[in-house]
Amino acid sequence: MATTADRMAQGLNLAKFAQATDLKKRLWFTIGALIVFRLLSYVPLPGIDPTALGLLSQQTQGGVLDFFNTFSGGSLSRMSLIALGVMPYITASIVVQLATSLSPTLAAIKKEGESGRKKLNQYTRYGTVLLTAIQGWFIAVGLEALAANNGVQAVIEPGLTFRIAAVISLIGGTMFLMWLGEQITSRGIGNGVSLIIMAGIVASLPTTLVQLLESGRSGALDPVRIIAILAVVIGLVLLICFMERAQRRILIQYPKRQTQRGMQADRSHLPLKLNTAGVIPPIFASSLLLMPLTVTQFAGQVPDDGSLYGNVMSWLNLNLAHGTPLYMALYALGIIFFSFFYTAVVFNPEETAENLKRYGGFIPGIRPGKNTETYFDYVLTRITVIGAAYLTFICIVPEYLVSALAIPFYLGGTSLLIVVNVTMDTVTQIQSHLLAHQYGDLIKKAKLKGGRLR
Repeated sequence: MATTADRMAQGLNLAKFAQATDLKKRLWFTIGALIVFRLLSYVPLPGIDPTALGLLSQQTQGGVLDFFNTFSGGSLSRMSLIALGVMPYITASIVVQLATSLSPTLAAIKKEGESGRKKLNQYTRYGTVLLTAIQGWFIAVGLEALAANNGVQAVIEPGLTFRIAAVISLIGGTMFLMWLGEQITSRGIGNGVSLIIMAGIVASLPTTLVQLLESGRSGALDPVRIIAILAVVIGLVLLICFMERAQRRILIQYPKRQTQRGMQADRSHLPLKLNTAGVIPPIFASSLLLMPLTVTQFAGQVPDDGSLYGNVMSWLNLNLAHGTPLYMALYALGIIFFSFFYTAVVFNPEETAENLKRYGGFIPGIRPGKNTETYFDYVLTRITVIGAAYLTFICIVPEYLVSALAIPFYLGGTSLLIVVNVTMDTVTQIQSHLLAHQYGDLIKKAKLKGGRLR
């Protein structure tokens, strides 16, 4: 049954938007911050020749560079100040979150409230700087080797000075994006870091669409396949919208209390999302599978001398390329594994059951304590199976299409997941602001105190 808030949200109209002054300010701030992000993606690192770098990017298209370039909005192919984007920050956040679940010391810090959260955020920032420095050094060294192997002078003066300057510039760019994301979260609309990632992905969509239409015009893809691709993408988007909002609601009942209508029992629901892990499993699985290709592309040409190293790297390049059966099988297994692993990290059945018991809540027909914990674990396992299968389907179908239909560009299910999720969250926050103004109008009409909005 729809709640009063749900019914009011359905009745929202654009007339309320004109009255929401604070909401308009937040939207303009968010748009301005995203414009700054896109402008920075065109500022190259010091010591880079943009023209030669463009030739190098054309020679090394495909594989891992296309995958990471999608999330940075083309910044990696241009070797801009924000070539690494916010991926080091996301990786550091995930590591700190996992460490918090495994380390009693960090778990105790987390329970300290606001002060504990600030400490963990500080640890995340330190981790971001460390990861950016390491990745920046390897990018600088790899770019020199890649340019030398392809006969392109992309780096004007290779050497230690260029590497140090590149590392410092990349650290500054990543930390600025992290600060910009925090500002969007506090002063704008939606989650800032997620919006930055989505902006990078959306920026590449026009190019992808042009490539698709150009393939049809040149005869590389027939019109039937193009229509089928667009139909599949629309179907995947609708499936993502449905599954991301799907929940398993567990009835929670509290002891009876005296009201004007007599003794009544308080009831509420504990919502468990079918996809508790979000987009973390595809990102982790892709990163692990693309690691050998990353080493190969930035290390240069694989030697074809019959050595063990050359044979191993050649086999990995051949069998772990996008669309190969081994890649898709390992990709699916990785998504399933990380779905269960990350769900176990973010939701603790024992802690949830203990909190319910402490506040007197219980599930009808289930004894509080150990039985409730077992029930939570049982339900969570079943819905995680559905969530893992859904993520696997979303991510494997685009990979299969790219391989089977010989699509000349990268089409990622992870990108669709991020774009749809962030869009839904942002629209939900906009509805919340509009709903607050609508409640304010109702209070004014009822002539109640506190009707004036501040």
